[in-house]
Amino acid sequence: MFNYTLFDESKVEFEEIAPASELPGGERLFVDIGDKPIVIFNIAGQFYAIGDVCSHDDGPLGDGLLEGSHVVCPRHGGEFDIRTGQAVQMPAAVDIPAYPVQVRDGVIFVGVPKE
Repeated sequence: MFNYTLFDESKVEFEEIAPASELPGGERLFVDIGDKPIVIFNIAGQFYAIGDVCSHDDGPLGDGLLEGSHVVCPRHGGEFDIRTGQAVQMPAAVDIPAYPVQVRDGVIFVGVPKE
């Protein structure tokens, strides 16, 4: 698991995603960076990125209901904090990746671990 709150910037590569204007507040954007499916959320102008795979059964997570800073898996109800990737509701017990997000000159960048 990768948690952006604890990352060493020398071990991260930032990938350009899209203009921030393409992701209005309350919306989400699905991207693939390499072989990593990622969903980016805009919550009141703050951007968060997590892996788009539930740790409970490997199903897609990003289409789930957003409740504050938590996303609820649409398949079995596991819940994750999109700020940290932490599993906060069963049946999910394993955290998911959370990635650093930067907005530079109006463009969203997501950091992924260097290979």
